[in-house]
Amino acid sequence: MTPKIEIAGLYKAFGHKKVLDGIDLNIAQGESLVVIGGSGTGKSVLIKCILGILHPDKGSIKIDGKEVTKLSRAERQELMGKFGMLFQGGALFDSLPVWENIAFALLQNKQISKAAARELAVEKLRAVGLSPDVASLSPSELSGGMQKRVALARAIAANPEIIFFDEPTTGLDPIMADVINLLIVQCSKNLGATTLTITHDMSSVRRIAHRVAMLYQGKIVWEGEAREIDRSGNPYVDQFVHGRAEGPITAGIK
Repeated sequence: MTPKIEIAGLYKAFGHKKVLDGIDLNIAQGESLVVIGGSGTGKSVLIKCILGILHPDKGSIKIDGKEVTKLSRAERQELMGKFGMLFQGGALFDSLPVWENIAFALLQNKQISKAAARELAVEKLRAVGLSPDVASLSPSELSGGMQKRVALARAIAANPEIIFFDEPTTGLDPIMADVINLLIVQCSKNLGATTLTITHDMSSVRRIAHRVAMLYQGKIVWEGEAREIDRSGNPYVDQFVHGRAEGPITAGIK
């Protein structure tokens, strides 16, 4: 079966700094892949290349078997309709009420009336465990956990086929982080969506991943089933998973 996302020989550098150094990665339809790795290892750059925000220096990215690195602007716009995104920190617009935040892309593209947008927003709020009255509030009136739920509601507003999660539990306490992880699993399953998450939170990994890939110095150093992560046999994964100060990741740091 054709992978939902197929990445081959992906390279991206900024000046002399190689960020992605030959990435090969496939994600099946309906699969949840989590990419782990420390700060600066290329996780966000990988997502930006798939989204088309950054153009890779070389390599291939295919969505549903179609090469997407050389799309026209119109083709890229059409492709974006398949994607949903939960940004690190939520990235909500303070000047807009919650319901307009949730339906923002649909309203911008004139795909929906304001009345229908508000109705949709209430439906998506219910999907993330929030009451309809939240729709009229501004993001500044919400707690951190509520803001993250609203951001998740926005990510699923257009029923996307592929959802990207960028550090989805950053800034949350352990209980609210687990609530968000469970909502991610539930919402993705209900949509039948393929998901790509980048995180360094191992609690998130264990909750939401079918498969895990570890990025280190621009390369995938390990890839496997989530249940195998504690017995990967890979020294980089072992150090990262257990948060050890000593190991190959920090061997060159002085």
